[in-house]
Amino acid sequence: MSLLEAIILGLIQGLSEFLPVSSSGHLLVFHHLFGITAEDNLTFIITLNMGSLLPLLFVFRKDIWALIKNPFQKLTALLVIATLPLIIVTLLFEGLIESMFYTVQFLPIGFIITGVALLLSDRLKKNKKDIDGIRLIDAVLIGCAQAVAVFPGISRSGSTITATMARGINRENAAKFSFLMSVPAAIGAMVFRISRIMADPTLIDNLNFVNLTAGFITAAVSGYLAINFMLALVKKAKLKYFAIYYIFSLVVLIVLFF
Repeated sequence: MSLLEAIILGLIQGLSEFLPVSSSGHLLVFHHLFGITAEDNLTFIITLNMGSLLPLLFVFRKDIWALIKNPFQKLTALLVIATLPLIIVTLLFEGLIESMFYTVQFLPIGFIITGVALLLSDRLKKNKKDIDGIRLIDAVLIGCAQAVAVFPGISRSGSTITATMARGINRENAAKFSFLMSVPAAIGAMVFRISRIMADPTLIDNLNFVNLTAGFITAAVSGYLAINFMLALVKKAKLKYFAIYYIFSLVVLIVLFF
């Protein structure tokens, strides 16, 4: 992997992790274009995840700190419940999910699903409920939307924000809850991948620290910009433009790989 490729992948991770465009799907496409296998770059993927997690923790530092100081509150329970479907799906379909990340043939399905979800999100009526209005059943359903997004091509943020708004939560709080949900999901993904490295230390052989640093910094900076851009975009009901982007990406994907 060249330095330029590391920077490009860091940029893709940071932007697509928080914009509704599926980070896994985009990274998969560029891994194929660059001739890189995810298995051979597991440490680099973990580094990118850490880079994109950093701005998330910074932007929502007050909310996260409030949860740490007072963990026994409704929001904590909602986040835990919303994370359970992701854990269950990952454990039950680990082999299937992993196999899907070695080929781009499943990406068009994910792109179509996300594009439809984004079109629906802007058509949802304006809601007035805030995060306090989220019920346990809402958290389960929103968590199911996040669980579906483990499959490549399906945007986690797009799915969860749409699902949260569909349950009657206003746009600003839907985006906030979606991003807070992504914290345990991101940490869990890193722990899972680190456990694989501990089981097979050869995966960290021949590390290129220049590329790791470049990818980390690029993911962190672009992630910070993407979070703030996304928060502003959701308020204005402009997610349909990403649906148009998905249509364009679907055409490009078919031309390149099918």
